[in-house]
Amino acid sequence: MEFSTPLIEARLIRRYKRFLADVLLLDGTEITVSVPNTGSMLGLTSEGARVYLSRADDPKRKYRHRLEIVEADGTLVGINTGLPNKLAEEAIHAGLVSDLARYGRLKREQRYGERSRIDMLLEDPERPHAYVEVKNVHFMREAGLAEFPDTVTERGTRHLHELVAMRKAGHRAIMIYLIQRGDCTRFRLCDDLDPAYAKAFALADKAGVEAYAIKCQISPEAIKPDRLIDIVR
Repeated sequence: MEFSTPLIEARLIRRYKRFLADVLLLDGTEITVSVPNTGSMLGLTSEGARVYLSRADDPKRKYRHRLEIVEADGTLVGINTGLPNKLAEEAIHAGLVSDLARYGRLKREQRYGERSRIDMLLEDPERPHAYVEVKNVHFMREAGLAEFPDTVTERGTRHLHELVAMRKAGHRAIMIYLIQRGDCTRFRLCDDLDPAYAKAFALADKAGVEAYAIKCQISPEAIKPDRLIDIVR
């Protein structure tokens, strides 16, 4: 995924109200930008951090600039949670995720389970349906080790239970952890911050839900799926 226009470098002043941040442009101008991430962004909101912004010229938007990338731990980290589904789709088409590139049809945001929408539903007359859920990952406490989640996620736990139900119904059920940073070589579930999610993942794993962790290469020009990395169980 390439950015349509060059990103704008700035320095982070503070993030607040989840959806907003104040930044300082290189010319000394202070502006407020939108933050497309409702999570805690733990470890990614240090004052003075170098950040990169996209800009939209739509006059209807209250905030013309949007936070896309933060520099942390010596690397660039993508924080836009609107991108992982697109990046996961690119990874599937590139053949990074099992045999999913062989499916003939991909549908997005399909209703399934009790009250959920699956990120991607793959269909093919010669294969069982594949239900694909995607989670954005950018949390790291130990060098090289990406972790999810960085806070309690009841919604994420529900998605795992829904995937187990799809698996029991005879379909393929797949969890993709899309890691928007290029400095990780392993991935694990963050059981100390959300024990319920880690327990649900263990049950899903036992039930046959497939799980893949994909790290990305990040630059101010593009974010691209790179390769699979090991999941520490």
